Amino acid sequence: MVPRPITLALAGNPNSGKTSIFNNLTGTRQKVGNWPGVTVEKKEGRIRRGDREIIVVDLPGTYSLTPFSLEEVIARNYLLDERPDVGVVVIDATNLERSLYLATQIRELDCKVLFALNMADMARARGLTIDAAKLSQLLDVPVVFTVANRAEGMEELLEEAIRLADSPKPPDRTRRVKYSRDLEEAIGRLSGFLESRIGDRLAWLPRWTAIKLLEDDEVVKERLVAAAPEAARFVLEAAAKLRRHLSERYDEDPQIVLTDERYGFIAGIVREVQRADARRRVDVSRNIDLVLTHRFLGFPIFLFFIWAMFQLTFTLGETPVSWIEAGVGRAAQAAAALLPEGPLQGLIVEGVIAGVGSVLKFLPNILILFFCIALFEDTGYMARTAFLMDRIMHLIGLHGKSFIPMLMGFGCNVPAVMAARTLESPRDRILTILITPFMSCSAKLPVYVVLAGAFFGERAGNVIFALYLLGILLSILTGRLLRSTLLAGADAPFVMELPPYRMPMVKSLLIHMWDRSRIFLRKMGNVILIGSAVVWVLSSFPQASPPDSSPAAAAEEAAGGQDAVEARGSQIRESWLGKIGRAAEPLFAPLGIDWRGAVALLSGFIAKEIVVSTLGVLHAVGEAGQTEGALERALLSSGMTPLSGLAMMVFVLLYLPCLATVTAIRRETGSTKWMLFSIGYNTAVAWLVSFAVYQGGRLLGYA
Repeated sequence: MVPRPITLALAGNPNSGKTSIFNNLTGTRQKVGNWPGVTVEKKEGRIRRGDREIIVVDLPGTYSLTPFSLEEVIARNYLLDERPDVGVVVIDATNLERSLYLATQIRELDCKVLFALNMADMARARGLTIDAAKLSQLLDVPVVFTVANRAEGMEELLEEAIRLADSPKPPDRTRRVKYSRDLEEAIGRLSGFLESRIGDRLAWLPRWTAIKLLEDDEVVKERLVAAAPEAARFVLEAAAKLRRHLSERYDEDPQIVLTDERYGFIAGIVREVQRADARRRVDVSRNIDLVLTHRFLGFPIFLFFIWAMFQLTFTLGETPVSWIEAGVGRAAQAAAALLPEGPLQGLIVEGVIAGVGSVLKFLPNILILFFCIALFEDTGYMARTAFLMDRIMHLIGLHGKSFIPMLMGFGCNVPAVMAARTLESPRDRILTILITPFMSCSAKLPVYVVLAGAFFGERAGNVIFALYLLGILLSILTGRLLRSTLLAGADAPFVMELPPYRMPMVKSLLIHMWDRSRIFLRKMGNVILIGSAVVWVLSSFPQASPPDSSPAAAAEEAAGGQDAVEARGSQIRESWLGKIGRAAEPLFAPLGIDWRGAVALLSGFIAKEIVVSTLGVLHAVGEAGQTEGALERALLSSGMTPLSGLAMMVFVLLYLPCLATVTAIRRETGSTKWMLFSIGYNTAVAWLVSFAVYQGGRLLGYA
């Protein structure tokens, strides 16, 4: 008989190492999606131990189960409704008191609980000694030590979790938080009402539910009304009376009193199980921060790291890009040889292979960029960037926490927009969402690499770095403008949390890099492929004259003859796409962008990568016989100058967000008005800045 599967739910504070443990346990056997009905990411992995299947669910990082944020609601609902076999609480051993707040809340739920004391090595380095056996005894919870970034303790964690899941012993509830007399009396009365009035219809433990009602938990109240409307009305009225009585008794909201007494209980546990050796205490993170967050040195160091990231992205990616480009060229040649001449051959060779290949070749650049971003996150430096930017962000009425979604925008604007929901103030969320699209996402990187590589050679990395800085500068200026006009209001208070530095684990970095790069690859198979095919059809019809299908003409076209290239260019100019481009050309001509560039920019609304694939189709670089670097050479011979190339890159940096980002803005702001504002404002700024770059450069004598 095959044993039943076991479900483990990983819970813990942000920066506790929870995701590193998840990556260690599941490796690449992960499924990433969204929680039902929301846009919060859900990670689930399946592993096997012998003939036993284990399902591991990575819950959103939270500090408590009080439903103030969407992440807290998701984590709590999963633990309450899905009833995992074991709740594995990942505890930061260097900050035991804070981590135990969430841990004790989860322990009060109706599930078996296991504590994983993570970062045990860092705790020892700081002179902290934790008596795991005593902690286990005090709370009647199994405890294991782990060091996630070195994969230590993973087997012990799995073995203990399986043993606990198979144990017939129910969760112990005797060693619980003991509140003061008045609170315990109120909890007891409400628990009695819940048992007598609602009984079996109550999905949760009566004591836990009573505490939530005293905290005025809206989610619990709604669920009670849905389960038993009449009985719930009586219970909720009783809870309201008890809250008023407790407020008068303590001269404080009952929720605050309950929280204070929980922390008092936790403080007693910490005193019993933790010892600190002041002589051995070495706070490495604090010493590093003396340099990396220094008032004067910190910001130049941050700029150096960002500059180095883009230099690595461009220089390290150059060789593998040429390999992929050569492979795409060979694929085009093979397809041209296998397929008969005609529209189908043109669609496959010049449309699909050229379009998708012109973007696919930049996969190495994307991988390197995402690896660097993962490195910032896993080491703890990402939080330092928010700290460094805090003073600058205050100039636009935001705090440094808003810079984290903006920095995430270097990877993709969609999750960056979604990350703004962690901000408490609605004005802060909307403002952060509106300025985030100015950050240069990875989809724009192929455009920069093509244009900067074609026109700026060895200086391409510096040009790309300058573009990213320009995006940050304009986001700050835009924020200042909006904060003083449409989104005026007082600054929201915020205390910056700086997690300890950690040595990143290569396996975890590679998993993060691959997870984000999969989005890029998925676009290759749908958005880019379809977009490239549509662009080719629009650029090929109506045909000005029947194509010359003679052997001589075919041989000349296969050899990439100049006459064939000119004929193809003439065909594109007279096609539907050419007519669209020529109609839009007057709008883009002041920016030094011709009709082909105009068409490419218009297609970029769907996805910014399509700008490159459209340029590839319009410049006819996908024909058999074309060699690597064909698009760059075609751009150089098209009449485009370094100045117009720079103006086009600036326009791509700033103009309207892609369709997916626009949809995310609409969803996260809850307003079509802000979505349309983002489209119009970004495009207007893009045109004005590109105009200033091109026309200003001409006045200064640059061609």
